[in-house]
This record gives sequence, C-alpha cells and structure tokens, in this order.
Amino acid sequence: MSLLERYQRISSDLAGSSARLIAVSKTQPVSMIEELYRAGHRDFGENYVQELLAKDRELKERGISDLRWHFLGHLQTNKVRQLLPIVHAIHSVDSVRLAQEISKRATGPVRIFIEVNVEGESTKSGFNPQELTDVLPQIGTLPHVEVRGLMCIPSPEGGGSGRAFRELRALKELHRVHLGVGELSMGMSEDYGVAIREGSSWVRVGTALFGPRKP
Repeated sequence: MSLLERYQRISSDLAGSSARLIAVSKTQPVSMIEELYRAGHRDFGENYVQELLAKDRELKERGISDLRWHFLGHLQTNKVRQLLPIVHAIHSVDSVRLAQEISKRATGPVRIFIEVNVEGESTKSGFNPQELTDVLPQIGTLPHVEVRGLMCIPSPEGGGSGRAFRELRALKELHRVHLGVGELSMGMSEDYGVAIREGSSWVRVGTALFGPRKP
C-alpha cells in the first residue's frame, strides 16, 4: 500500500469525527512530507527539535512554508528559543518550568497541550492527574501561552481498552475552565480508532501512515 493509499484510509477513519490527523514524520524523509503536502495535508509532528529545524529549512528551500509543525517529544528548556519561531503547537508541556520558559521566550500566543501521565508510569513524563488542580491555574495565567487542552501517551493496555482516553476526557471536563477550547491530543498508530471514539481532537499517527521508521 502506498503512502497516499494509507493516508486516504486513515482520513476515511477520521471522517465524521471531530479528530484531525497529525502526520508524525520523525525519521521519515522530507520527500514523504512533501508528498503528503502536495496531497493537501498540512499538520505534521516531530519529536526532536534539531530534526524539525532541518526539515523545515529543507522544505522552505523547496518552496513549502505553510505547513503546521506540532512538537510531540520531550522539550528541553534550552531548545525552546529555537523551536518557537516555526512551531504551530507544543503537545508535550510536562512541567511548569517549561511553560514558564515558553512564555518568557515567546512574542505572541503559543498553543500548548498539558501532558498528563494518566497511568502514573514511572518511565513517562507528564503531570499526575492530581497535580492539575494546582498546575493549570499557574500555567493559565502565563502571558504568551494559550492552553489548548490535554495530551497523553498511554501504555498499550490503557490505550487499547480506552481507559486512559476516557480518563483524559474526564479530566478535560473536570478542569474545562482552565483548558481554553478543551482539545484532546490522544491516539497513535495502534490505537487511534479507540481515541477517535473517545473524543480525540488530534490523533498522532506515524507508522500506520508512513510505514516503518527509517534508521
């Protein structure tokens, strides 16, 4: 199956829902990003700042300057300044310090999602659900930061059954006053169908779209 055929299949899965697709292009060549761009897609996701910057430069050299980059990986505070001029949204704000750095370096509103470690996994970043009561008001008062909603990366067990997605949706309702438009960034290649049914606003799909990651 070609890239465009996989794209059409995933787009069909999203039809009739409120979810939109972020094409996760990490490790994939710029030529594949350009192919999807020429097919009309605009939202792409990357996990590493340097890779995103390099791809952005190359795409601009090819005359492509209006795609929307979504940053999905762990963001170090010392990389914020480089990222801000070109990023459309940051989906992985996992500390108050990072939010403060984004606010400090930004010159206008930056869309962010608050990452929640819904299952309390020790190997993952993100706020514990119980922390949101204190954290969201702090981040919400920062200048130049626009809190769009919540994001999670569940374990395969949590995503596959929908438990983690249902919990994130419940947290959105509980804290809606602090979440702006209240979007949910949840669902990846293996579980985006479940995420769509549970009310995802953005699904982040890489392998199911591009095929195996390139070495």
